[in-house]
Amino acid sequence: MPLARKHFLQLVDFDRTEIEHLFERTRVIKDLFKRYQPYHPLADRTLVMIFEKQSTRTRLSFEAGMHQMGGAAVFLNTRDSQLGRGEPVEDAAQVISRMCDLVMIRTFEQSIVERFAAHSRVPVINGLTNEYHPCQVLADLYTFEEHRGPIAGRTVAWVGDANNMAYTWIQAAGLMGFKLRVSTPPGYRIDPSRVAPRDTAHLEIVEDPMHACVNADLVSTDVWTSMGFEDESRDRMAAFADWQVDADMMRQARPEAVFMHCLPAHRGEEVSAEVIDGPQSVVWDEAENRLHVQKALLEYLMLGHL
Repeated sequence: MPLARKHFLQLVDFDRTEIEHLFERTRVIKDLFKRYQPYHPLADRTLVMIFEKQSTRTRLSFEAGMHQMGGAAVFLNTRDSQLGRGEPVEDAAQVISRMCDLVMIRTFEQSIVERFAAHSRVPVINGLTNEYHPCQVLADLYTFEEHRGPIAGRTVAWVGDANNMAYTWIQAAGLMGFKLRVSTPPGYRIDPSRVAPRDTAHLEIVEDPMHACVNADLVSTDVWTSMGFEDESRDRMAAFADWQVDADMMRQARPEAVFMHCLPAHRGEEVSAEVIDGPQSVVWDEAENRLHVQKALLEYLMLGHL
Protein backbone atom coordinates (compact mmCIF):
# COMPACT_ATOMS: atom_id res chain seq x y z
CA MET A 1 0.00 0.00 0.00
CA PRO A 2 1.30 3.50 -0.76
CA LEU A 3 2.29 5.49 2.28
CA ALA A 4 0.59 8.61 3.45
CA ARG A 5 2.84 11.55 2.61
CA LYS A 6 6.15 10.98 4.38
CA HIS A 7 9.28 13.12 4.36
CA PHE A 8 12.95 12.18 4.77
CA LEU A 9 14.51 15.22 6.44
CA GLN A 10 16.61 13.40 9.04
CA LEU A 11 17.69 9.79 9.32
CA VAL A 12 15.41 9.36 12.34
CA ASP A 13 12.37 10.10 10.18
CA PHE A 14 12.62 6.36 9.44
CA ASP A 15 12.79 3.58 11.99
CA ARG A 16 15.13 0.60 11.83
CA THR A 17 12.56 -1.59 10.11
CA GLU A 18 12.12 0.96 7.34
CA ILE A 19 15.86 1.31 6.84
CA GLU A 20 16.26 -2.47 6.64
CA HIS A 21 13.44 -2.54 4.09
CA LEU A 22 15.27 0.11 2.04
CA PHE A 23 18.40 -2.03 2.10
CA GLU A 24 16.47 -5.09 0.91
CA ARG A 25 15.06 -3.05 -1.97
CA THR A 26 18.49 -1.56 -2.69
CA ARG A 27 19.94 -5.04 -3.19
CA VAL A 28 17.18 -5.89 -5.69
CA ILE A 29 17.37 -2.57 -7.53
CA LYS A 30 21.17 -2.62 -7.71
CA ASP A 31 21.14 -6.19 -9.02
CA LEU A 32 18.71 -5.20 -11.78
CA PHE A 33 20.96 -2.25 -12.67
CA LYS A 34 24.07 -4.46 -12.85
CA ARG A 35 22.24 -6.94 -15.11
CA TYR A 36 20.95 -4.13 -17.38
CA GLN A 37 17.37 -5.08 -16.55
CA PRO A 38 14.93 -2.17 -16.96
CA TYR A 39 12.89 -1.31 -13.89
CA HIS A 40 10.48 1.62 -14.27
CA PRO A 41 8.13 1.80 -11.26
CA LEU A 42 8.20 5.61 -11.32
CA ALA A 43 7.08 6.07 -14.92
CA ASP A 44 5.40 9.46 -15.40
CA ARG A 45 6.58 10.61 -11.96
CA THR A 46 8.63 13.81 -11.58
CA LEU A 47 11.27 14.73 -9.02
CA VAL A 48 12.11 18.42 -8.56
CA MET A 49 15.66 18.96 -7.28
CA ILE A 50 16.29 22.33 -5.61
CA PHE A 51 19.95 23.26 -5.12
CA GLU A 52 21.22 26.15 -3.03
CA LYS A 53 24.56 24.39 -2.49
CA GLN A 54 26.77 23.02 -5.25
CA SER A 55 26.78 19.29 -5.87
CA THR A 56 28.20 16.47 -7.94
CA ARG A 57 27.12 13.19 -6.34
CA THR A 58 23.74 14.38 -5.03
CA ARG A 59 22.58 15.81 -8.33
CA LEU A 60 23.91 12.96 -10.46
CA SER A 61 22.59 10.18 -8.22
CA PHE A 62 19.08 11.63 -7.96
CA GLU A 63 18.85 12.69 -11.60
CA ALA A 64 20.21 9.42 -12.98
CA GLY A 65 18.18 7.46 -10.44
CA MET A 66 14.88 8.98 -11.48
CA HIS A 67 15.71 8.39 -15.16
CA GLN A 68 16.61 4.75 -14.46
CA MET A 69 13.35 4.29 -12.53
CA GLY A 70 11.37 5.57 -15.51
CA GLY A 71 10.67 9.05 -14.19
CA ALA A 72 12.01 12.55 -14.81
CA ALA A 73 14.08 14.95 -12.73
CA VAL A 74 13.91 18.75 -12.97
CA PHE A 75 16.90 20.77 -11.74
CA LEU A 76 16.25 24.12 -10.05
CA ASN A 77 19.08 26.33 -8.81
CA THR A 78 17.89 28.94 -6.34
CA ARG A 79 20.00 31.58 -8.15
CA ASP A 80 17.97 30.98 -11.30
CA SER A 81 14.53 30.79 -9.67
CA GLN A 82 12.27 33.05 -7.65
CA LEU A 83 13.59 31.46 -4.47
CA GLY A 84 16.81 33.34 -5.17
CA ARG A 85 14.86 36.59 -5.39
CA GLY A 86 13.23 36.31 -2.01
CA GLU A 87 10.10 34.24 -2.65
CA PRO A 88 9.05 32.75 0.69
CA VAL A 89 9.91 29.08 1.08
CA GLU A 90 6.32 28.40 2.10
CA ASP A 91 4.96 29.92 -1.14
CA ALA A 92 7.46 28.04 -3.28
CA ALA A 93 6.50 24.76 -1.59
CA GLN A 94 2.81 25.33 -2.29
CA VAL A 95 3.49 25.86 -6.01
CA ILE A 96 6.29 23.39 -6.68
CA SER A 97 4.56 20.51 -4.90
CA ARG A 98 1.49 20.94 -7.14
CA MET A 99 3.63 20.29 -10.22
CA CYS A 100 5.64 17.21 -9.23
CA ASP A 101 5.58 14.01 -7.20
CA LEU A 102 8.69 14.42 -5.03
CA VAL A 103 11.06 17.22 -4.02
CA MET A 104 14.72 16.98 -3.03
CA ILE A 105 16.39 20.02 -1.48
CA ARG A 106 20.09 20.69 -0.90
CA THR A 107 20.46 23.87 1.11
CA PHE A 108 21.92 25.52 4.20
CA GLU A 109 19.76 25.60 7.35
CA GLN A 110 17.69 22.55 8.30
CA SER A 111 14.81 24.93 8.99
CA ILE A 112 14.52 25.58 5.24
CA VAL A 113 13.70 21.96 4.37
CA GLU A 114 11.41 21.71 7.38
CA ARG A 115 9.47 24.82 6.35
CA PHE A 116 9.23 23.55 2.78
CA ALA A 117 8.02 20.12 3.90
CA ALA A 118 5.39 21.67 6.18
CA HIS A 119 3.77 23.31 3.12
CA SER A 120 4.40 20.57 0.54
CA ARG A 121 1.76 18.25 -0.88
CA VAL A 122 4.43 15.67 -1.81
CA PRO A 123 7.32 13.93 -0.02
CA VAL A 124 10.42 16.06 0.58
CA ILE A 125 13.96 14.65 0.81
CA ASN A 126 16.88 16.35 2.53
CA GLY A 127 19.75 16.21 0.02
CA LEU A 128 22.04 17.95 2.55
CA THR A 129 21.77 20.75 5.07
CA ASN A 130 24.26 22.27 7.48
CA GLU A 131 22.82 20.05 10.21
CA TYR A 132 22.23 16.65 8.56
CA HIS A 133 23.09 14.54 5.51
CA PRO A 134 20.74 11.53 5.80
CA CYS A 135 21.02 10.30 2.19
CA GLN A 136 24.80 9.98 2.48
CA VAL A 137 24.75 8.08 5.75
CA LEU A 138 22.01 5.83 4.38
CA ALA A 139 24.40 4.92 1.54
CA ASP A 140 27.27 4.50 4.00
CA LEU A 141 25.30 2.10 6.17
CA TYR A 142 24.31 0.07 3.13
CA THR A 143 27.90 0.00 1.86
CA PHE A 144 29.16 -1.34 5.18
CA GLU A 145 26.50 -4.04 5.18
CA GLU A 146 27.37 -4.94 1.59
CA HIS A 147 31.04 -5.41 2.49
CA ARG A 148 30.97 -6.61 6.10
CA GLY A 149 27.43 -7.62 7.02
CA PRO A 150 25.09 -6.04 9.59
CA ILE A 151 26.45 -2.98 11.39
CA ALA A 152 24.58 -3.70 14.64
CA GLY A 153 27.05 -4.38 17.44
CA ARG A 154 30.01 -3.01 15.48
CA THR A 155 32.23 0.01 16.24
CA VAL A 156 32.44 3.05 13.99
CA ALA A 157 35.04 5.79 14.41
CA TRP A 158 34.31 9.31 13.22
CA VAL A 159 37.48 11.40 13.01
CA GLY A 160 37.25 15.09 12.16
CA ASP A 161 34.64 17.82 12.28
CA ALA A 162 31.38 17.77 14.25
CA ASN A 163 29.48 18.50 11.06
CA ASN A 164 26.28 17.32 9.38
CA MET A 165 27.79 13.90 8.73
CA ALA A 166 28.84 13.43 12.35
CA TYR A 167 25.38 14.28 13.71
CA THR A 168 23.75 11.96 11.19
CA TRP A 169 26.12 9.15 12.20
CA ILE A 170 25.04 9.78 15.80
CA GLN A 171 21.42 9.22 14.77
CA ALA A 172 22.44 6.11 12.84
CA ALA A 173 24.15 4.58 15.88
CA GLY A 174 21.00 4.88 17.95
CA LEU A 175 18.79 3.53 15.16
CA MET A 176 20.96 0.62 14.05
CA GLY A 177 22.53 -0.36 17.37
CA PHE A 178 26.27 0.17 16.95
CA LYS A 179 28.91 2.04 18.94
CA LEU A 180 30.05 5.38 17.54
CA ARG A 181 33.30 6.94 18.73
CA VAL A 182 33.68 10.59 17.75
CA SER A 183 37.00 12.43 17.95
CA THR A 184 37.11 16.11 17.08
CA PRO A 185 39.65 18.88 17.84
CA PRO A 186 39.06 21.24 20.77
CA GLY A 187 36.70 23.98 19.70
CA TYR A 188 34.94 21.73 17.18
CA ARG A 189 33.22 19.34 19.55
CA ILE A 190 29.81 17.70 19.44
CA ASP A 191 27.07 19.84 20.99
CA PRO A 192 25.44 17.62 23.68
CA SER A 193 22.15 19.48 23.30
CA ARG A 194 21.85 18.09 19.77
CA VAL A 195 22.22 14.46 20.88
CA ALA A 196 18.93 12.69 21.60
CA PRO A 197 18.76 10.63 24.82
CA ARG A 198 18.26 7.44 22.76
CA ASP A 199 21.58 8.02 21.01
CA THR A 200 23.67 8.85 24.08
CA ALA A 201 24.17 5.19 25.03
CA HIS A 202 25.72 4.49 21.62
CA LEU A 203 28.01 7.54 21.55
CA GLU A 204 31.51 7.83 22.99
CA ILE A 205 33.40 11.12 22.77
CA VAL A 206 37.14 10.44 22.48
CA GLU A 207 39.87 13.07 22.78
CA ASP A 208 42.60 11.17 20.94
CA PRO A 209 41.73 10.23 17.32
CA MET A 210 44.11 7.27 17.49
CA HIS A 211 42.18 5.89 20.47
CA ALA A 212 38.88 6.43 18.64
CA CYS A 213 40.03 4.02 15.93
CA VAL A 214 41.15 1.18 18.22
CA ASN A 215 39.41 -2.03 17.06
CA ALA A 216 36.98 -0.03 14.91
CA ASP A 217 35.17 -1.85 12.11
CA LEU A 218 34.73 1.36 10.13
CA VAL A 219 36.70 4.60 10.10
CA SER A 220 35.06 7.61 8.48
CA THR A 221 35.92 11.25 7.99
CA ASP A 222 35.00 14.31 5.95
CA VAL A 223 36.59 17.54 4.78
CA TRP A 224 37.85 19.83 7.51
CA THR A 225 36.02 22.84 6.04
CA SER A 226 32.45 22.19 4.93
CA MET A 227 30.55 24.39 2.46
CA GLY A 228 29.60 27.66 4.06
CA PHE A 229 32.56 27.69 6.44
CA GLU A 230 35.29 28.66 3.97
CA ASP A 231 36.21 31.77 5.98
CA GLU A 232 37.39 29.46 8.77
CA SER A 233 39.63 27.40 6.51
CA ARG A 234 43.01 28.66 7.77
CA ASP A 235 42.08 28.20 11.44
CA ARG A 236 40.67 24.76 10.73
CA MET A 237 43.82 23.61 8.92
CA ALA A 238 45.80 24.29 12.07
CA ALA A 239 43.25 22.88 14.51
CA PHE A 240 42.69 19.63 12.60
CA ALA A 241 46.34 18.82 11.79
CA ASP A 242 46.41 15.77 14.09
CA TRP A 243 43.06 14.47 12.83
CA GLN A 244 44.22 13.22 9.44
CA VAL A 245 43.22 9.59 8.85
CA ASP A 246 46.52 8.05 7.76
CA ALA A 247 47.99 4.55 7.68
CA ASP A 248 49.07 4.73 11.35
CA MET A 249 45.53 5.59 12.37
CA MET A 250 44.02 2.81 10.26
CA ARG A 251 46.41 0.32 11.87
CA GLN A 252 44.61 0.98 15.17
CA ALA A 253 41.41 -0.38 13.64
CA ARG A 254 40.63 -4.02 12.99
CA PRO A 255 42.57 -5.55 10.09
CA GLU A 256 39.32 -5.97 8.17
CA ALA A 257 38.12 -2.42 8.89
CA VAL A 258 36.94 -0.28 6.00
CA PHE A 259 37.50 3.42 5.36
CA MET A 260 34.77 5.77 4.16
CA HIS A 261 34.62 9.39 3.02
CA CYS A 262 31.55 11.08 1.56
CA LEU A 263 33.71 12.98 -1.00
CA PRO A 264 35.05 15.20 -2.39
CA ALA A 265 38.28 14.47 -0.50
CA HIS A 266 41.48 16.45 -0.01
CA ARG A 267 44.39 14.04 0.03
CA GLY A 268 47.01 15.19 2.49
CA GLU A 269 44.44 16.98 4.66
CA GLU A 270 41.66 14.93 6.30
CA VAL A 271 42.95 11.68 4.73
CA SER A 272 46.22 10.48 3.31
CA ALA A 273 46.41 9.25 -0.27
CA GLU A 274 47.70 5.93 1.08
CA VAL A 275 44.41 5.37 2.92
CA ILE A 276 41.81 6.66 0.48
CA ASP A 277 43.47 4.90 -2.45
CA GLY A 278 44.39 1.83 -0.42
CA PRO A 279 42.84 -1.63 -0.04
CA GLN A 280 40.65 -0.74 2.97
CA SER A 281 38.96 2.15 1.20
CA VAL A 282 35.43 1.58 -0.08
CA VAL A 283 34.79 5.19 -1.08
CA TRP A 284 33.97 4.40 -4.72
CA ASP A 285 31.39 1.76 -3.79
CA GLU A 286 30.09 4.22 -1.19
CA ALA A 287 29.68 6.91 -3.85
CA GLU A 288 27.96 4.55 -6.29
CA ASN A 289 25.59 3.34 -3.62
CA ARG A 290 24.14 6.83 -3.31
CA LEU A 291 22.46 6.00 -6.64
CA HIS A 292 21.04 2.64 -5.60
CA VAL A 293 19.96 3.52 -2.06
CA GLN A 294 18.25 6.69 -3.25
CA LYS A 295 16.37 4.77 -5.92
CA ALA A 296 15.03 2.56 -3.14
CA LEU A 297 14.20 5.69 -1.16
CA LEU A 298 12.31 7.24 -4.07
CA GLU A 299 10.42 4.00 -4.62
CA TYR A 300 9.49 3.77 -0.94
CA LEU A 301 8.31 7.35 -0.62
CA MET A 302 6.15 7.02 -3.73
CA LEU A 303 4.95 3.41 -3.61
CA GLY A 304 5.45 2.20 -0.03
CA HIS A 305 6.48 -1.37 0.78
CA LEU A 306 7.03 -3.53 -2.31
